[in-house]
Amino acid sequence: MTQKPDAALTAVFDHIDANRESFLSRVMDYVRYPSISAHDIGIGEVAALLVDMIGQIGLDVELIPTTGHPMVVGRWNKAPGAPTVLLYGHYDVQPPEPLEAWISPPFEPTIRDGRIYARGIGDNKGQHFAQLMALESHMKVHGRLPCNVIVLLEGEEEIGSPRIADFIATYRDRLKADFVVTSDGGMHPSGLPTMTYGVRGIATFELRVRHARRDVHSGNFGGVVPNPIWTLVHLLGTMKNAKGEITIEGLHDAVIPPGALEKAAAARLPLDLPGVMSELGLSRLDAPADRPFYDRLMFHPTLTINGLHGGYGGPGSKTVLPCEAFAKCDIRLIDNQTPADVLAKVEAHVKRHAPEVEFVYGHGMLPSRVPMDTPWAQILRDAITTAQGVAPLEYPSMGGSLPDYVFTKTLGIPAFVVPYANADEANHAPNENMKIDCFYNGIRTGAALLDRLGRPSM
Repeated sequence: MTQKPDAALTAVFDHIDANRESFLSRVMDYVRYPSISAHDIGIGEVAALLVDMIGQIGLDVELIPTTGHPMVVGRWNKAPGAPTVLLYGHYDVQPPEPLEAWISPPFEPTIRDGRIYARGIGDNKGQHFAQLMALESHMKVHGRLPCNVIVLLEGEEEIGSPRIADFIATYRDRLKADFVVTSDGGMHPSGLPTMTYGVRGIATFELRVRHARRDVHSGNFGGVVPNPIWTLVHLLGTMKNAKGEITIEGLHDAVIPPGALEKAAAARLPLDLPGVMSELGLSRLDAPADRPFYDRLMFHPTLTINGLHGGYGGPGSKTVLPCEAFAKCDIRLIDNQTPADVLAKVEAHVKRHAPEVEFVYGHGMLPSRVPMDTPWAQILRDAITTAQGVAPLEYPSMGGSLPDYVFTKTLGIPAFVVPYANADEANHAPNENMKIDCFYNGIRTGAALLDRLGRPSM
């Protein structure tokens, strides 16, 4: 049932409505600034811009250096007795290539058909800017925030957040909060708002093999010289079978199966499976065929071959037997699995089945999961329902990975994801976009959350 806003929140909503054009203009100005962490382009400029922006809102703000890109931290701690929410986001963006696939230039924001098109508008600048405008709206209307707030904006999320774990551990006393909200990713394809209680982790690795000193003639040496591509194909076949089962010894040992609340929430999520398959051009889903759609994305680890390389790939035919090959892979992790343990098991599997193959460790990120019966969840539900007029869909976990573990495992507090962007935001791809209505609903949702946290009765 839709929650009716009180007078204080109604005044903030009225302010948001009166400033829609200003907010739109300002977010478009913000995403004009490139901040590409992978290429170290524009990071310092955008971090400084955020420091100025957050300071003007009225929060205490500092730029905290790391050995990589700096963290921007804003703080409002003037609501005694009220809870503290930590709002996390990232100000770095993906590289925009391929540039020729963009209809309009990636850093020249353009409005088409009710959407803003620009690199970073959905992931994540537009979403955390909506959070900042929610803070500003409360400050403009009431001169204060109804609860305590910490804003943490990272500059390295798009390169795997390599320093956030050390940062959180170092500054944990200054980042004390009751819970965390990240606004990132897309809502349900239906357009309904969502809230997510967890994320899968990830572990990456490479497999490399060389047999001969050089490529050889496939007729003169075929059947004599081992083919490194076949070596990798056979090895990979021992890791996942045709039934879709990952067969790496011990990989599932730490997996915690979903509870009744998680299973029920996944079963309630609406699904247009024929539509999904049609949009992707699929004739079938990956094995096992009888596994429910959302269970695949939440409750099971995956093994993905990201790339398998070796030999000749040019036009026509070249009868060559290559001397080397390599594969890049990732495994999505379920709560209680760790990258270190999983990668050790993969390495042991490789040594057992193909000792001539070199195993190369990649990067990893821990999974995270928050119990669905935590009392903070109801606060979020109320805020989303009040702001958007409909109760959110609830995801026990998302399929992708975010560094939520630094909050749930290091700070020991619940961490939720409440996306503001449309499901087809095309994040990481050309023509990234955000519906203008989603942007405004994000500001309203952020404002409603602050209001809900400021009430004496929770």
